Amino acid sequence: MKKYIFLLLFVVMTSFNARNQSSFGAGEFVKLRIHYGVLNAGYATLEVKDAVVNNKKVFHAVGKGYTTGMSRFFFKVDDTYESYFDKETGLPYRFIRKIDEGGYTKNMEGFFDQSADKVLVKDYKSGSSKSFNVVNNTQDVMSMFYYLRNHPNIDNLKVGESVAVNMFFDEEVSQFKLKFVGKENVDTKYGRIPSMIFKPLVQSGRVFKEQESVTVWISADQNKIPVRIKADLKVGSLKADLDGLRGLKYPLGVIKK
Repeated sequence: MKKYIFLLLFVVMTSFNARNQSSFGAGEFVKLRIHYGVLNAGYATLEVKDAVVNNKKVFHAVGKGYTTGMSRFFFKVDDTYESYFDKETGLPYRFIRKIDEGGYTKNMEGFFDQSADKVLVKDYKSGSSKSFNVVNNTQDVMSMFYYLRNHPNIDNLKVGESVAVNMFFDEEVSQFKLKFVGKENVDTKYGRIPSMIFKPLVQSGRVFKEQESVTVWISADQNKIPVRIKADLKVGSLKADLDGLRGLKYPLGVIKK
């Protein structure tokens, strides 16, 4: 179960991101509670701030995932993912990854040269640095979430259609794909929220039942925030539900029951 908790924390922080136009702004904060049945497993938070990189005003996104209570006793997770990305194009300039997963740690920082299609990664744990080739419009883990939220096709997808984004993670570029599967009204602590349902394609194996075992509900309003996430496992399922909000750019789209 300890690995299941981390995997859902990772999915929460990577399930949505986009070319920044209108869905979010500095001051936005979203919190999700992760639970396994009645057991409260942990929390994931997403926050957007203003920052400056090379004398240019940018967005600074910070995603955190951590276990709590008995889950922390069995498997401690304290993960932080950060990204500094362009306010107009959504392209990242810099990312930070600091993780502690049951004693497995990483402390890395990456610097994108978008004009040269390269990223320089500094590994502070090993004291090494290495440059990697990337393709055009490559996102990091956090910038990808915000890039997809403003994707020009996100509101026009038909059931079964997908959007794809190139993502740099763990020293390689892979294609993150998100398939639209329908719509549903989701009951939350803030009320009933009309939502779009997506399935990010994940690798099947020892944990997930199949490639499409993760389901993500995103608010169908202008905010496009994650409302619920469910991961079907070989033993039961993990869920993440909306638990905290502040600083949304638009009123939350809630309907009466």
